[in-house]
Amino acid sequence: MLVACALVLPFFLWGFRTYQLAFAASNAIAILGLNLIAGQAGLISLGHGAFYGLGAYTLAVLMRHWGMSAYAAIPAAALVGLVTGYVFGRVVTRLVGFYLALTTFALALALPQMLKSSYVSPWTGGAQGLYLDRPGAPLRLPVTPDQWWYFVTLGILALLLWLTRNLLAGRIGRAIRAMRDHPIAAQVMGIDIPRYTALVFGLGAAYAGVAGALAALLLDFIAPESFTYWLSILFLVGSVFGGMISVWGAVAGGLFLQFWPDIAGMVSRNLVHPVFGMLLVLSMRFMPNGVAGAVSVWRGLATWVTPRVDR
Repeated sequence: MLVACALVLPFFLWGFRTYQLAFAASNAIAILGLNLIAGQAGLISLGHGAFYGLGAYTLAVLMRHWGMSAYAAIPAAALVGLVTGYVFGRVVTRLVGFYLALTTFALALALPQMLKSSYVSPWTGGAQGLYLDRPGAPLRLPVTPDQWWYFVTLGILALLLWLTRNLLAGRIGRAIRAMRDHPIAAQVMGIDIPRYTALVFGLGAAYAGVAGALAALLLDFIAPESFTYWLSILFLVGSVFGGMISVWGAVAGGLFLQFWPDIAGMVSRNLVHPVFGMLLVLSMRFMPNGVAGAVSVWRGLATWVTPRVDR
């Protein structure tokens, strides 16, 4: 039922709402990658926005300077994020706790300045940014560009949710959780912690790269100031709100990041950020494991309360 509603929803909404839903799906993809790093592996990351921005600029450079199509540039952005995240994971493999958090935060601070550097500004556009031409629907399909990219983003999100769920249900997922819960015991059991740390950072960065590429197409414009450290903080907020250890919680986190200004604006347009903070505090008080955790608790209570009928 949820899949059917998601597929028909753009035909009953006006264009801007469809655009917002597409952006929420791209946020969910980025949060899904952060859930792998912080929720499943227990690695504190405050630099997820840097991988997101790297994916956006990879797509923009490939489209503007190399003439690559958007559909080929999205996997290329994922590949660049995968390699960069894996190398970064190898570098920080011995760091834990606040030291790891500060290192990733430094990455988030450094990226906007690097993009404005004179060495790369001929490619990145410097502080002026880059404009993109978002392609429309192929084969003359009777949908608007916003509807088409909503379906593309939704399809990629569904694919990554399925892949992540299968990954975490297998041997690699068990090794990642063991590394998070009992690192010394995991190492004694033969789990290569540096390798898995690099692998998790690589996968999370690949997801962020895909999300950044999709966001660049949706915005039709990117600039260094779009990828500041505040973006990494927002991704972390969305991850915590949706459920950091849940795969499906990324969807709730993506929707929350996209629509919280509208929700807060219903209370007061002049108090958007205070209302946002209040919503976050209340959610942490009454949903400590996020929306996904609350849904699991409610389902468990409903199963326990429902009387059993013996056949």
